Amino acid sequence: MTAAATPALEVRGLGLRIGGATILEGIDLTVDRGAMVGIIGPNGAGKTTLFNVISGLTAPTEGAVLLDGEDVTAMSVPKRARAGLGRTFQTSSLFPDLSLLENVRLAAQVSRGGSLSVVRFPRRSDAASRAAANHLDEVGLAGKADVVAGGLSHGDKRKLEIAVLLACHPDVILLDEPMAGIGSGDVAGLGAIIRSLHRDKGCTVLMVEHHMDVLLGLVDKVAVLHFGHLLAYDTPAAVMADPTVQNAYLGASA
Repeated sequence: MTAAATPALEVRGLGLRIGGATILEGIDLTVDRGAMVGIIGPNGAGKTTLFNVISGLTAPTEGAVLLDGEDVTAMSVPKRARAGLGRTFQTSSLFPDLSLLENVRLAAQVSRGGSLSVVRFPRRSDAASRAAANHLDEVGLAGKADVVAGGLSHGDKRKLEIAVLLACHPDVILLDEPMAGIGSGDVAGLGAIIRSLHRDKGCTVLMVEHHMDVLLGLVDKVAVLHFGHLLAYDTPAAVMADPTVQNAYLGASA
């Protein structure tokens, strides 16, 4: 297989059992380089758990995760990040007492081989600070660089999380409900930023999102999880027209 044909991400026969309960079973998923994939399913379907396994927070009981053709199943979270995997979470993972610039600069500093330290904050002319300022500009937060992150609206926190991701230069990004908790006025702007990650930055994006209208307007393919199984994986139109999906998911409470 040539480098160009190597999928950005593969999940092979992935399973997770905890205390006799099956959380995920037999998940096979191939995500092409540069694709944008939506992950949908009812509450408890295993969407966030799947992200936890892919990102290394949870070890599977069977199967494998491959990133750019490399088996990363036994690889730690930091090593996966260095290999090009980035992720946001349902709840904010920012440093609430630091400014926006400091949050992004720390990520840029670590991606350059530095430490996660703010004891000796550098001048704004250093490379990490310049990169942080650029990434804040890319997500529309340049005017709030000195604002403390904990005081941001939900929408701006999501934008800041994406700026932090950009500072890490990921190839594959997992977005776990990026629209959760944000106001209706922020939805279009955040959607445009996510679209830019895909089209302008060339990132491969997997996104869990309950706002179906937003998700279907962004993604190339949709994967449907149901009770830990992959029920369907196809284009949005094909998935939405699938009677099995309609019965199992669209008629269920999200």
